[in-house]
Amino acid sequence: MSDITELEQRLAAALERISAGAEALNAQAAPPTDSPDEGAADSAELEKLRQALDEEKTANAQLEERVRVIHGKLEGQVAGMDDEVARLREQAAAAEADITRLRTVNAELRRINNDLRAANAEGVGDAHLINKSMLAELDALRALRDSDQQEVDEVIAELMPLVQEEKNA
Repeated sequence: MSDITELEQRLAAALERISAGAEALNAQAAPPTDSPDEGAADSAELEKLRQALDEEKTANAQLEERVRVIHGKLEGQVAGMDDEVARLREQAAAAEADITRLRTVNAELRRINNDLRAANAEGVGDAHLINKSMLAELDALRALRDSDQQEVDEVIAELMPLVQEEKNA
């Protein structure tokens, strides 16, 4: 950002010098000259001013090109950040889905365990409730494992660019 500010200041200074040079040219062109030496001096001064103007135009074009390149880099960085934000949003959505699945499975597990406790309190051992309880617990463990695996995959995805960068260095 400081580069852009510096470039803008240089452009403003260049434009001021160009304006001053143009005013000087106008001032010199207005009064007629009587002596031939004065006309030669004016021509030499005019040539210097034209050369200075050309140099300023070149400098101005170079500065404008640098500003364009800087803007291009900034746009590239912004696009990269947008991609990163989109990726993080997808990860957050997947994590939210896992959390919802875990909550659902755990609620089912609690309900089945309560039914199983009630059946055992009555002295009625219900094999079906025991099987449902075991299946619900297995589902909860699978959901937890899937959530953990997703978290490990995300950590690995974050570390891979660093490992590649270290290999290339």
